[in-house]
Amino acid sequence: MDFNITIEDIRKPLPSFTKESAIEKVRLAEDGWNNKNPEKIATAYSLDSVWRNRDIFINGRSDIVDFLTGKWQKEKEYRLIKELWAYSENRIAVRYVYEYQNESGQWFRAHGNENWQFNEKGLMTERHASINDVAITESERKFHWPLGRRPDDHAELSELGL
Repeated sequence: MDFNITIEDIRKPLPSFTKESAIEKVRLAEDGWNNKNPEKIATAYSLDSVWRNRDIFINGRSDIVDFLTGKWQKEKEYRLIKELWAYSENRIAVRYVYEYQNESGQWFRAHGNENWQFNEKGLMTERHASINDVAITESERKFHWPLGRRPDDHAELSELGL
């Protein structure tokens, strides 16, 4: 499928967020990242979106695609759960955990927080991410669903004690 990353479409739900619409926005973001399609994911961000991801600064959709492509070349077996932390009119804060295996076979659990800001089209204009990786053994993994979207009946972060 061809995704045009140079056109800004409307991406619902739109601000001003309610608790329900913020939860929906968070789950849509989680689903997108779990499907690992950098071009499609980039269309959820404004053309001039700015990110801080750990110590990397990203500007615009092309940089987003490049970053995500490189990320998933290094992070194998990637599975992510996001959870709403707070929201306001056009901002959402989330906490999240993802598990992945690096190229040498070591498993990690990454714990992160993100602050998001959206424009009137529902596109993310800013993403600020702080993330810490913790090495885990394969037996310590908690995310075992098939690659792709997390099943609706899978436990949330709080239910998993994360």
